[in-house]
Amino acid sequence: MSPDLLAFAALILAYLLGSVSAAIIVCRLMGLPDPRTDGSGNPGTTNVLRLGGKPAALLTLTGDMLKGVIPVLIGRELGMDDMLLSAIGFAAFLGHLYPIFFRFEGGKGVATALGVLLALHWQVGMFVIVLWIAGFALTRISSVGAITAFVAAPFLANWLMPEAMLGVVGMSLLLLARHKENIKALIEGRERKFGGK
Repeated sequence: MSPDLLAFAALILAYLLGSVSAAIIVCRLMGLPDPRTDGSGNPGTTNVLRLGGKPAALLTLTGDMLKGVIPVLIGRELGMDDMLLSAIGFAAFLGHLYPIFFRFEGGKGVATALGVLLALHWQVGMFVIVLWIAGFALTRISSVGAITAFVAAPFLANWLMPEAMLGVVGMSLLLLARHKENIKALIEGRERKFGGK
């Protein structure tokens, strides 16, 4: 297989893997409400935590992160460079946001983006996770952690893995765009804290 064809196949397979929604699958298997229509309406870890508790949320988090980790690691094993690996990670992230298997109704992409970052450069991934945890711990608002982490992610990428910069910037911009309602709610002082009503 030619390098160009291999790269194209890797991008398509990454998107398809990203399209497998851990939140929807976990909720169906555990008899929980559809996360697209219940709770916040977002098929992601935080909403699954509200709907089904910690075990369901942990399964969702793990599944969504692996969608970002696996295609990037496979690409690295195939000898692909950081620029292409970041594009593969971005394709998996796009699959999560717009899953072909679930009517293109996806989540906000935080866990999958974290998985991509960890696989691209584990130090960048860990920095971003620490920022997410710090933002959440200080405010008890999940979106604050995500917004803080992914405002910083492109700067960390530029510092430690500049060749992967384009994919990281793309993920960060789309992730922030998916949080536009959360940002509006934060500005208006009505964003829900975790555990709040």
